[in-house]
Amino acid sequence: MSSPKVLFGFHAVGVRLRTAPKSILEIYVEGTRKDARMRQFLQKVQEAGLRPIEADALRLSRLAGSAGHQGVVARVEPLPVTNSLDDLLDGIGVPPLLLVLDGVTDPHNLGACLRVADGAGAHAVIAPKDHAVGINATVAKVASGAAETVPYFMVTNLARTLGELKERNIWCLGLSDEATQTLYQSDLRSPTALVLGAEGTGLRQLTRKTCDGLVSIPMLGAVESLNVSVASGICLYEAVRQRL
Repeated sequence: MSSPKVLFGFHAVGVRLRTAPKSILEIYVEGTRKDARMRQFLQKVQEAGLRPIEADALRLSRLAGSAGHQGVVARVEPLPVTNSLDDLLDGIGVPPLLLVLDGVTDPHNLGACLRVADGAGAHAVIAPKDHAVGINATVAKVASGAAETVPYFMVTNLARTLGELKERNIWCLGLSDEATQTLYQSDLRSPTALVLGAEGTGLRQLTRKTCDGLVSIPMLGAVESLNVSVASGICLYEAVRQRL
């Protein structure tokens, strides 16, 4: 059995309360916090049949590994996940929409990418094992619950995985500042994997070569690039717009 993990923050713990309350082992709350948000949260805890444990801010910080816990920390059992990307893709009845992140190692960026992927209805987020951050408590906090809802696959060889997606007729579209075609000139209604690199470094050379095509986001101001989570949001929601 997998070891328990920690979630913290109102959003991350609130999503687990709503979607899988039986997986929650313990909920700790800051005893001195009596504001409306905490009262609403405690009402949800009570409705889920759980009893909160009061703790001071220092203990919560130690449990969470962060001072940004908002007065809420939970120890939870890991949720069962889809065994493989192939299993997930086999079960999708609509054109897949995937987000591929090449070289995103910052947990705040990954959390924000997962949050926007959830909002846009992306079916999965894919990253290489050697050039990515895994799901940790900080990622879950920033993702505001999306780390619980969006499948996140870390693959051994990203180029090979892109090749396997192409064999499934999923169009792998990379984002590059140097591309002559813009995102808005692309048809994203068909099965699509949007491939983004880390801010500054962009896509690695092999990843770039493996993509079916490259597009850019028009940059009309002084800055040369966007944060990867912002770029992910623009790309995913352009796909949503076209599909609607």
